[in-house]
Amino acid sequence: MQIQNLTPLLEQYVAGSDTRGRPEGRSDTRSQQATREISGLGRLLMSYAVIDLEVTQSLPRYLSAAGNLGIAFIFRYKGRPIGFFMKPLPSQAVLSHEELESFLSRTIGPKLLQEKIREELLPPKSEAPFPTLTVAICTKDRPENLALCLESLLKIQGTQCFPHFEVLVVDNAPSDEQTRNLVTNFPNVSYVQEPMAGLNFARNRAIKEASGEILAYLDDDVTVDSQWLNGLVEAWLDNPDAGAFTGLVLPYELTTKAQILFEERGGFRRGFEKIHYGQILPGNPLYPCGAGIFGAGCNMAFRREVLLELGGFDEALDTGAPLPGGGDLDIFYRIIRAGHALVYEPRYLVFHKHRRRLAKLLRQYWSWGLGFMAFVSKTYQWDSTQRSKLRRLVAWWFQDQVCQLGKSFIGLHPLPPRMMLAELWGGVVGLLGEYARSQRRVERIRRQFI
Repeated sequence: MQIQNLTPLLEQYVAGSDTRGRPEGRSDTRSQQATREISGLGRLLMSYAVIDLEVTQSLPRYLSAAGNLGIAFIFRYKGRPIGFFMKPLPSQAVLSHEELESFLSRTIGPKLLQEKIREELLPPKSEAPFPTLTVAICTKDRPENLALCLESLLKIQGTQCFPHFEVLVVDNAPSDEQTRNLVTNFPNVSYVQEPMAGLNFARNRAIKEASGEILAYLDDDVTVDSQWLNGLVEAWLDNPDAGAFTGLVLPYELTTKAQILFEERGGFRRGFEKIHYGQILPGNPLYPCGAGIFGAGCNMAFRREVLLELGGFDEALDTGAPLPGGGDLDIFYRIIRAGHALVYEPRYLVFHKHRRRLAKLLRQYWSWGLGFMAFVSKTYQWDSTQRSKLRRLVAWWFQDQVCQLGKSFIGLHPLPPRMMLAELWGGVVGLLGEYARSQRRVERIRRQFI
């Protein structure tokens, strides 16, 4: 497939440049900003330039990989994300227009054709009014991340489907006043403090405080794409009866070895196809127990009435440092088990700032194993009809982890063995009573605030 009749987009990309979502008046590229931030933490180990390309416009004459290990491409068709690929390149290598066009045709040719057919065949979207919306950002002691998130979010307010949505910052057991002071600089943002430490405490506080019929949650380490709101609206228009929505998560930067390793293993990506999850999923005998397929907690939205119907988030999951996970898996699973649909929409896109340090990434994989098995243990206890599936899921998970570990030892896996061992050990600890221990911890926290 050849890309023809294209209008000029740019003449040249210097490695590390990035045109996505830069605030007005700021000349820094995302890579330059990250380099300065990391210089205080340690030497830059490796990086990929993250480049956003609109395929209906002219491809650049060439792309330089100078100073980088390669280039990560985000391909779009009329603003809609349709592909993400990381291409290693030798130092100082140049990717010509012809090579880029060939790479694009090989990687996203079928998807591009699919999008053109979809555009021709699908009827225009209805003009039904979108429900009122509250966007909640749960944060703890990370004002720098929060500032970037708020900037990206407020930049799209009033420019898309409707003029206003509520933005709510939930400050979770802060150690100082930095977050409160930051929010005062954003006049259209509401602030509330949740004193009980734990992400799901903060998420439940957002349910109480929100005025919107739809409640969207963002982590403080993401920035929203310019199409984020349009993507959520599109998902709702296509599925107005859905109880929950999740979206695509791509890397904000790929500036360190830890970030690249995470993305090479798949990151938070769930693909570029719309998916409607109902009560069954043909070909998946463990559905819906493998709740990781539904999306990521850093970018999710719900009908608020459904969250109230389910009693909110389980506060013994996603508790912070002791058990930093499982809360999103649990709420996705409970949405499905309650008879609601969950919709994945790739246009509902955010960029996530991955862990920059290998030690932080190691802990993340440990927490993934821990949180997943805590969720499984909780579900096994409370949903007896699914126990046979859950037993098979646990057996499959450990078998798959051991298989991946073996590949890691012989160099056939992107992660080093210690990362795989961390996730495996987290799973063991999670299975051996972590949920019950977390319930006891949470009860102690609650008693402090009675």
